[in-house]
Amino acid sequence: MDLIIRKYGGTSVGSIEKIKKIAQKTKDDINNNKKILIVVSAMGNSTDELLEKANQISKSPNQRELDLLMSSGEIISSTLLSMALQEIGVQSKSLTGFQAGIDTNTIYGQAEIQSINNDRIINEIKKGNTLVIAGFQGFNENLEITTLGRGGSDTTAVAIAASLKASVCEIYTDVKGIYTADPRIVKNAKKLDFLAYEDMLELANFGAKMHPRSIELGMYYKIPLIIKSSNDQEDGTLVCNSKDIKNLINKGIIMNNITENRNRVSGVTSEGNISKITLKNIPDKPGIAAKVFEPLSVSGINVDVIVQNISNKNKTDLTFTIDDKDFDKTIKTLEKESLKIKYESIMSGKDYGKISIIGSGIQNAPGYAAKFFDTLSKINVNIEMITTSDIRITCLIKNDDLDKALIKVHEVFELDK
Repeated sequence: MDLIIRKYGGTSVGSIEKIKKIAQKTKDDINNNKKILIVVSAMGNSTDELLEKANQISKSPNQRELDLLMSSGEIISSTLLSMALQEIGVQSKSLTGFQAGIDTNTIYGQAEIQSINNDRIINEIKKGNTLVIAGFQGFNENLEITTLGRGGSDTTAVAIAASLKASVCEIYTDVKGIYTADPRIVKNAKKLDFLAYEDMLELANFGAKMHPRSIELGMYYKIPLIIKSSNDQEDGTLVCNSKDIKNLINKGIIMNNITENRNRVSGVTSEGNISKITLKNIPDKPGIAAKVFEPLSVSGINVDVIVQNISNKNKTDLTFTIDDKDFDKTIKTLEKESLKIKYESIMSGKDYGKISIIGSGIQNAPGYAAKFFDTLSKINVNIEMITTSDIRITCLIKNDDLDKALIKVHEVFELDK
């Protein structure tokens, strides 16, 4: 019997009523000869509430204590769901990340999974238990609890799916799947039936529902992913290699005859609250980029888009983007490293956003970039920066222009058809 991993997000387990609904669905599927393992996020906004409580105690809480606190949300939801399953006659047991053998590195708040000792998981499944595992957490070499950062429960689910060689990992959330754009902004956004891993990875990197870490894991270990709503029975969006679709249909894991999306642009994404930093007239020589970005990495600052100008008299400008929340920390770090970097000045600004068109067909079809830029121009949106990959074109624009740009670009590329 093929094993199915199911991950339920915070909104899906946001109330006792919703938890009972998941328990009943799980029982029905078990009765239909499905083997299921569940990974859960914390209930509703409880993670944010825990963080707010910590910040009321300290503006800079100890990271070890903070991780221990933050892990409690998933433990609560996993135990409640296991109780709900037991109450309706399903043999079940909840496990923390530690009990499930999820070994991580020592970075609190942004830990990465190093390995999974799945002996306990396998033994519990053999005993007939339907397991409910707390996502978002693990333990390090010092037996301290760590958390995996943003998207951590998705990462937990896909990592467990890979470890157990599951047939599929289903990600249940508050939307029906992955859309051509954010349906809260673009009212006629269309749900995609299928996406290749590469397209989904770019969409996740630039604002779509799942975190890139989980997509990377799924792609590397070839675990098919299905993103779907916990509120209805629709099929959701399948993320896998196109050659795997027939196999999943034959196994009864997906029921509809999915055809690969043929529009060269799969979707349009947007992400706001971005800051832009420019270091003016830094030395154009080997090692200078490392002197800029290594201190930022040590400070836990995630750098996104990076653009370096053409050298002029052995000097150049280096521009990059960060989250608005990291702005003050970034400026302080760069000022501290000023003698090593030897920049002339720092130019900076907040309240920017990224808009991207994404699709595997872009690199083989001319005209997409020009069409994208022309669309923004016609609605008086100024482009601050441009970056590209084989399957993505991204523009940095003002935060206030994001919504109107997203709606217009979606319309021009006919993604609603």
